[in-house]
Amino acid sequence: MANKLTGKVALITGGSRGLGAAIAKRLADDGATVALTYTSSPQKADEVVRTIESAGGKSLAIRADSSDVAAVKNAVAETVKAFGRLDILVNNAGVAVLAPIDQFSLDDFDRLVAVNIKGVFVATQEAVRHMGEGGRIIMIGSINSDSVPFVGGSVYALTKGAIASFTRGLARDLGSRGITVNNIQPGPIDTDMNPANGPFADNLKRIIALGRYGQSDEIAGMVSYLASSEAAYITGASLNIDGGFTA
Repeated sequence: MANKLTGKVALITGGSRGLGAAIAKRLADDGATVALTYTSSPQKADEVVRTIESAGGKSLAIRADSSDVAAVKNAVAETVKAFGRLDILVNNAGVAVLAPIDQFSLDDFDRLVAVNIKGVFVATQEAVRHMGEGGRIIMIGSINSDSVPFVGGSVYALTKGAIASFTRGLARDLGSRGITVNNIQPGPIDTDMNPANGPFADNLKRIIALGRYGQSDEIAGMVSYLASSEAAYITGASLNIDGGFTA
């Protein structure tokens, strides 16, 4: 099923680098037309678009900070205007701030909630207005929703726990419309946010059953599966892709 997403249109928030870029490229490889949002990396967003288009696909980069309600709404509208429909939404954009709770600033708290929760809500609400039977909403949550084996992750975990709960509720809300909603919870993945050679890496590797960080393509593969017709009976699930981090 190399072209299992042919005819589908996908929007990936935060798609200019890391997980988002890998997801955008994989969905395009599987036949989808792909729009992606970015905040501050236009060159990287354009590079993703060029990669997709050079392989014969269609793509569009849209500047949209996920904390900006109007920008998120516009990203959905621009996707539909450019490609005529929207079938797949991947809520990938996210931020992380780590600090002990008694040192966590209100500004940082507001930023995490604005991007990791409110931005997801707005993108989802707008997207489902354009989705029909077979629509797919895929969250990129975090294994920290279930396990926080380090100091300073409580607020980040709070936002990702909200996404897991939102997923379950949305599955009920949208099931009668044939739209599935699922939440991928990555463990440590080698990205700019948490590199495999970063300050936390050695401690985290000791917790991971496979003893290594995951790769962005390993997450993108699961996104592709959940976006396809093969996953039509999966909804409301939080799926851990963590190398045994929580085993």
